[in-house]
Amino acid sequence: MRMVRSTNDSNPTDFILLGFSDHPQLQKALFVVILILYLLTILGNTTIILVSHLEPKLHTPMYFFLSHLSFLDLCFTSSVIPQLLVNLWDPLKTITYGGCVVQLCVSLALGSTECVLLAVMSYDRYVAVCRPLHYTVLMHPRLCMALASTAWLSGVATALVQSTLTLQLPFCGHRQVDHFICEVPVLIKLACVDTTFNQAELFVASVLFLVLPLSLILISYGYIAQAILRIKSAIGRRKAFGTCSSHLMVVIIFYGAVIFMYLQPAKSRSQDQGKFVSLFYTVVTPMLNPVVYTLRNKEVKGALKKILGKILRANVT
Repeated sequence: MRMVRSTNDSNPTDFILLGFSDHPQLQKALFVVILILYLLTILGNTTIILVSHLEPKLHTPMYFFLSHLSFLDLCFTSSVIPQLLVNLWDPLKTITYGGCVVQLCVSLALGSTECVLLAVMSYDRYVAVCRPLHYTVLMHPRLCMALASTAWLSGVATALVQSTLTLQLPFCGHRQVDHFICEVPVLIKLACVDTTFNQAELFVASVLFLVLPLSLILISYGYIAQAILRIKSAIGRRKAFGTCSSHLMVVIIFYGAVIFMYLQPAKSRSQDQGKFVSLFYTVVTPMLNPVVYTLRNKEVKGALKKILGKILRANVT
């Protein structure tokens, strides 16, 4: 049963994250499943970061960006899941106003950064497949650092703009957020003034950080597909496709869920659909990323076996 509180204060001191209150029979099961997925996310992404750092053969642009993606996923899930686990267990389901602001800013910045970073990684794969002889020249360390910095700074910038515009709205009446996370679309619904400008700004930001990067990714993979089809050797085609398949799978999983949440008209989906889609890209996707890159990448598996072998030998001796 939903808890109802009311206030006339337009600047509330806390919010109530209703989350999955409509499905009380699911909450304990979700707690266990999400806790397991969170632990797997920490383990998987930490492993990717350590392997990429410890294995000299993986000191390449591809794994440089992959390490950024893993670190980003660690931070993103950690900004959402601990509070979600508390709310699944706690009947009060409250979050302080400050906590909601931090969650909104951090998750928005990291989510936007991931959109740009995935586009940057597609450019890296384009150069690797379409310009292999010039790869080391084109993807030099300074460019890689500049591209990664651009992804992070653009994410922070849009988070500051959208968070500021959203938090300036007067949240009148009840403070119940019909979601498990403080996100822009659900907070806008709490406002007691006309939010046409905020809705328009959110749509523009969604186009800039979803449609534009995805378009660049699709263009990159269009050129990659043409280059792969020109390879005469079947082994060569499989190898070229193998370098891109993991990233392409991550792109499909991430963008599919986020586009459903931010670009689909709110009236065309139920609130429960929005919650479970958000649950997918905040909990499941960060856990799947290291699994996809590890299981489909011989270099990562080889480096992991090598490092584990060294650790085992060191323990034996």
